[in-house]
Amino acid sequence: MQEELRVGIGCDSHPLVLGRRLILGGVDIPYDKGLSGWSDADVAIHAIIDALCGAADLGDIGTLFPSQDPEYKDISSLVLLSKTGELLSAKGLRVANIDVTIIAQNPKLSPFIPEMRKRIGQALGVDSTQVTIKATTTNGLGFIGRGEGIAAQSVALITTIS
Repeated sequence: MQEELRVGIGCDSHPLVLGRRLILGGVDIPYDKGLSGWSDADVAIHAIIDALCGAADLGDIGTLFPSQDPEYKDISSLVLLSKTGELLSAKGLRVANIDVTIIAQNPKLSPFIPEMRKRIGQALGVDSTQVTIKATTTNGLGFIGRGEGIAAQSVALITTIS
């Protein structure tokens, strides 16, 4: 059987609010605001899940893990990512690599990127070298530049299990 390669794209954004922890890439980031959402609102992992879902023809994150479902209230997005990885395996697919860009004016994220890569890799059962994460700003433009929210974009390459 010939190896099949499939690509998916994902994106997510959430508003920043007081009284919530900021979780990005599965890492608790010290900051005075956190992302608002039904789960832990981890935009990086949500973008990855959508990219994997697109590549594997699984629908999207809202189809797999509906908001307002009490089972997912405040759940760690790493748990959702792990479940997504299990769904890929059940379809005979595996992650080749993931690339993520987190778009945030603040806080500075570069010190946390190695741990994010490690945790995402562990959740999917892949080496952290298969997970690339970058952080950028909007140079003060838009809702992100004003510090009102954070967004992320992801691309995932998956392949058939050989």
